[in-house]
Amino acid sequence: MNKAEGLEKLRTELKLRGFSPLTVRNYSFFVDKFLKMTDKEIMEELVEDDAKLYLGKLIEDKSKNTIMLAAASLKFFYQEILEKEFSKVKVPKKDRLLPEVLSKDEVRNMIESADNRKSRLIISMLYSSGLRVSELVNLKVDSLDFSENIGWVRKGKGNKDRMFTLSAKLGEELKSFIEEKNDKEKIYLFSKDKPLTTRNIQKIIKGTRERAGINKKVTPHTLRHSFATHLLEDGTDIRMIQTLLGHSNLNTTQMYAHVSSEQIKKVENPLDKI
Repeated sequence: MNKAEGLEKLRTELKLRGFSPLTVRNYSFFVDKFLKMTDKEIMEELVEDDAKLYLGKLIEDKSKNTIMLAAASLKFFYQEILEKEFSKVKVPKKDRLLPEVLSKDEVRNMIESADNRKSRLIISMLYSSGLRVSELVNLKVDSLDFSENIGWVRKGKGNKDRMFTLSAKLGEELKSFIEEKNDKEKIYLFSKDKPLTTRNIQKIIKGTRERAGINKKVTPHTLRHSFATHLLEDGTDIRMIQTLLGHSNLNTTQMYAHVSSEQIKKVENPLDKI
């Protein structure tokens, strides 16, 4: 099997197993770079030391998270495509940085600083539902139930469906937004027959942050983090938050327990009790 055949076999296997287009693209990118670096034309000649050499070069100027993704790509390629061992390749653990979170006043300021109705609804939807930006752009009109104030993410991360709550106030605004468009061919909530790009949403958030005068780094995911943190501060059970966010592992949701500044502020300092 030559390099081109190996790369094509990788893409096919990833697609057959239901990996997202983003994962297919990322894994293919790193495996392609790896194959171009090695001088071995025949895949069967590759050994673990070839992967170590490639990852070692990445450590010189890439982040830990990039190295982790590259290692995961090569691990899948070695074990599933080449049917070779990959157990001796060790890489640094992923950085566990606490996410940036907006206060409730900053969220309100973001919503009020939107330069048009559609942008305001997009920002409100990201915050009130905790959706990932990829889930938002793919959200279809028929996935919303305004009578029950719920919506459905279809084939989200991990190819799973999940329910999310819809703000009653926002639900009325979205319903009016849809009805005023009066377009029977409209498929997606914020676009017609094909999804908006995630880049488009990122630009909306960036422009709104600047108008709002917020100095923090704000991305669509910041609104998702803020949604989860504010729920926790208001006493929502962390397992419910896990369900709403679509986390398969509770440990992923647990990070919000370390982010909640309001809960930390409520702790009585022992010195004050002496």
